[in-house]
Amino acid sequence: MVEDFYFKLYKPYGYLSQFVYNQGQRKNKKLLGEFHHFPKGTMAVGRLDEKSEGLLLLTTDGKFSHFITNAGIEKEYHVMVDGLIANKDIEVLKQGIDITVNGMPYKTKPCKVSILKDTSHIFKRHVRHERHGPTSWISIILTEGKFRQVRKMTAKIGFPTLRLVRVRVGIYELDSMQPGEVKAIYY
Repeated sequence: MVEDFYFKLYKPYGYLSQFVYNQGQRKNKKLLGEFHHFPKGTMAVGRLDEKSEGLLLLTTDGKFSHFITNAGIEKEYHVMVDGLIANKDIEVLKQGIDITVNGMPYKTKPCKVSILKDTSHIFKRHVRHERHGPTSWISIILTEGKFRQVRKMTAKIGFPTLRLVRVRVGIYELDSMQPGEVKAIYY
């Protein structure tokens, strides 16, 4: 019997959630294989876009990957948005937002959203200078994961996402990991 492997990675900003280039893709992109000598057949469980950072699960177990991506597992994101978000905006996000997915209208499922007061757990990274206006941090917990969903949701209510950090997928948490750090996990 072949042994399966499970990892969590703090995917830094600027990396693709993949190990090899897709056909026609520019070869100057940064890939996950730079962080660790992963076993053959390791795949990302879900995706974080190039501009997003945080917790990414990796495995050689296709059943684990399918379970995490299809079982309505909670995914928690800490999101820096442009502007001072108010409680009324949080309530709108909680109810679900009309966005576009694959060119078609889609209403996101209701989710958990709150304003983040303490961001000391988030790795510091310069996004923009304060003179360009105030920012806010929010926590969004989803059980779905459409393409660029969080970014589309915050933009739709007038608060574009400036930074997106996934801090949790189900029981797996980013904890105090640093960008590029890899840890073995158990399933």
